[in-house]
Amino acid sequence: MSDRLKIVVMERDTLGDDVSLEAFSKFGDVECYHKSEPSENAARAKDADILIVNKIPMNAETLGDAPHLKLICLTATGTNNVDFPYTNSRGITVCNVKGYSTDSVVQHTFALLFYVYEKLAYYDGFVKSGEYARNDIFSHFTKPFRELAGKTWGIIGLGAIGTKVGEIAEAFGCKVVYYSTSGAHHTDRFPERTLQDLLAESDIVSIHCPLTPATQKLIGKEQLSMMKKNAVLLNLGRGPIVDEEALAWALADDVIGGAGLDVLVKEPMDPANPLLAIQDSTKLVITPHIAWATVEARTRCVEETAENVRAFLAGEPRNVVR
Repeated sequence: MSDRLKIVVMERDTLGDDVSLEAFSKFGDVECYHKSEPSENAARAKDADILIVNKIPMNAETLGDAPHLKLICLTATGTNNVDFPYTNSRGITVCNVKGYSTDSVVQHTFALLFYVYEKLAYYDGFVKSGEYARNDIFSHFTKPFRELAGKTWGIIGLGAIGTKVGEIAEAFGCKVVYYSTSGAHHTDRFPERTLQDLLAESDIVSIHCPLTPATQKLIGKEQLSMMKKNAVLLNLGRGPIVDEEALAWALADDVIGGAGLDVLVKEPMDPANPLLAIQDSTKLVITPHIAWATVEARTRCVEETAENVRAFLAGEPRNVVR
């Protein structure tokens, strides 16, 4: 292969300007674009030997005029943007990255939980408004909150992230139960439950499973109605796993106690999303798909992607997906 391959980074902004891409320069000439431009993506990919992408569809429309393309590196674990019958027919290798964000997502799971569970938005506002300075006692507990110790934490999706969340939840004194959406992950570490039993039993439910036809709208009105009145739902998986209209209803009508979301059905958020009507931050916190995005995780993502390029060029493909 040529020493001066053309490497095109299609969505630089998804990695952040604070993370260096210098690692790719040793493999060839690097051309970067900040973000996806659907009308221009095909032209940008046209002369590439290697594409580095995140969300852009990898299909005939994008790649049909890219005759030299040999490798697609996804800066993500998910591969649903790739038309594999097409890439396979072209002999184009596709690689993803795995495990780079586990610690980051686990950390964010607990950040979301505690923000809602301890009503931190209210108490922070109480102090910063000046009300605490005018208070006649040293404490203030108008918004009751509870200990995690002794509560049940239900995990939907027991991969690496779900398992680590369970281990940390146990350290807080929780009883941990799980439901495997694929039926493929089982462990003796935690008791297994049906989805219905997990929802009914748990004080906290966190979602860490992938989006599949089986998990699309897995949590809807019927499932939310099974949960405890004070329960908190956390979604760190994919937005469409939760029916957003149903969740907005459950929060507005106090069917459940609260929710923390890092993923939504449409990202960036649809201005008509019904969850925007829930302005009480003691009930709902939404972050813009950042659970994976600590500086360390984004750095590991780039390093893993560069290692995929190196291995491919050495004839030792790694993390190949088909």
